Amino acid sequence: MPRAGFYAIQSSVIRFGRDGRWYADGEVIPNPKISRLFSQHVVRQPDGSYRIEIDWDKAAIEVEDTPYVVRRVDRTEAGGFAVELNDESREPLDLGSLEISRENVLYCRVKNGEERARFLRPAYYQLAPYMHESGGGFVVRADGHEHPIAAG
Repeated sequence: MPRAGFYAIQSSVIRFGRDGRWYADGEVIPNPKISRLFSQHVVRQPDGSYRIEIDWDKAAIEVEDTPYVVRRVDRTEAGGFAVELNDESREPLDLGSLEISRENVLYCRVKNGEERARFLRPAYYQLAPYMHESGGGFVVRADGHEHPIAAG
């Protein structure tokens, strides 16, 4: 008798898209609880690949860009920013880790700097009012300082 869990989808190709959505065999997984569960159990493997690990159930996944996306940016009382990720965790935004790719996509480091996260459009627009051009590049003004955004 099959165990509950990934049995039904182990034969599927599971993918986390650059749009911040989960897919099974190319179809969007519409259930937000399953999406949250998957996002909360992503584990990087020693070879750099990813899989979902929930207790003894494990399923390899494809990650289109990054395993985490920034869904929301909020100001903190201290004058910095906090980000909310697709796994529903919140953490301070490391302004020194901001980077704009050649495709004009904004990224930051999360999970103690171990993972890269792609900003979804709403989160980008929440941070944009604090971004300014300076010296041929862009900076974020926060906590009384200008923090340069690296160009990728």
